[in-house]
Amino acid sequence: MREPTSRLTLVPLTLREARALVTRFHRTHPAPQGGLFAIGAARGDEIVGAAIVGRVTARNNEDDWTAEVTRVATDGSRNAPSLLYGAAWRAARAMGYRRLITYTLASEPGTSLRAAGYKLIGETGGGSWSRLSRPRLDMHPLQPKLIWLVAV
Repeated sequence: MREPTSRLTLVPLTLREARALVTRFHRTHPAPQGGLFAIGAARGDEIVGAAIVGRVTARNNEDDWTAEVTRVATDGSRNAPSLLYGAAWRAARAMGYRRLITYTLASEPGTSLRAAGYKLIGETGGGSWSRLSRPRLDMHPLQPKLIWLVAV
């Protein structure tokens, strides 16, 4: 973890820039294919993290009022994840969304999410997305995930 030399600030990022940061920093998942918007965290001139917000991935959550934080990735800078999760909610709310969800691995504590005001609302069954009719190569953890929500 880097020593703080200045305060973290929020910076606008293109989805392309955010995807590159996720590819560089995220420890378990590749960058998502698309998104609605992205936000960066910077210390001085150095970008230390990114959040990507997109449409919900689970069709049961698709209601036109819900968006999903699909990735948050940082270089380990203290408080960067909670800064990004909070900014993602403020931006989504300003765009008219009423709910913002995200998922973590069950093995992750969710400290940054709690600090940003998200509440744990459930657990998924985990597992593979591959089906006989639609085979896929699993490139992600298959363990259960926790579902977090922040809402109006």
